[in-house]
Amino acid sequence: MKKEDYTKELKALQVELVYLQEWVKAKGIKLVVIFEGRDAAGKGGVIKAITDKLNPRVVRVAALGKPSDKERHQWYFQRYVEQLPAAGEIVLFDRSWYNRAGVEKVMGFCSDEEYRDFLLDCPEFERMLQRSGIVLLKYWFAISEKVQEKRFLSRLNNLVKRWKFSDMDLVSRSHWAEYSICRDKMFAHTDTEDCPWYVVDGDHKRTARLNCISHLLSQLPYEKIAFPKVKLPKLMEEDSHEHGLSAYRQVPQKYK
Repeated sequence: MKKEDYTKELKALQVELVYLQEWVKAKGIKLVVIFEGRDAAGKGGVIKAITDKLNPRVVRVAALGKPSDKERHQWYFQRYVEQLPAAGEIVLFDRSWYNRAGVEKVMGFCSDEEYRDFLLDCPEFERMLQRSGIVLLKYWFAISEKVQEKRFLSRLNNLVKRWKFSDMDLVSRSHWAEYSICRDKMFAHTDTEDCPWYVVDGDHKRTARLNCISHLLSQLPYEKIAFPKVKLPKLMEEDSHEHGLSAYRQVPQKYK
């Protein structure tokens, strides 16, 4: 897809996302969207495209790091529960409790018993969230080996992307087949009628973002909330004191 076509379509979808945001806020909806997939599959890109024009007080991203020593001894789902939305909020999970079904299992960060318990407990946990009134959507971004390699090399050779590449990326790539097996087991246990997985073809970033956002919007019966008309009041002359700022330290106008 050409950049200009992508930009046009994305702008239209972002307008709809604003309507969705206002509907969620007005109706007190609690929305959770999970983004999972292999490294460099495009999860971060679609999250950025979604949040770009939205209010961070309504829409926030949960991207948790490694669990602390205390969190390791908590109920597994506990630290994720703390990130769930209140009424009128949207939370986008950039990776989620499904870490246990992938990286933790492959890298040996959990026991076989903990892994089995997760696969059994997760569907019931998600049903519990839905019974509490949370709307839960799950997206898996699929990527081919060839495209992942290309994106990894791009990160390695670009200073502004270098931070995205970690030692874990190297290790995970060497366990490609094991991740595939774990993914299939995860789908078998957690792709339920109540809370299904939706697979996004992530090999092409632009179309992946558009397809995911379009599908997300289609899953919610949001309405276009009309914004009230506002007339700006005129400033009274005595209300303007901007000239007083010249007495304070100024940022040099390096760019003009």
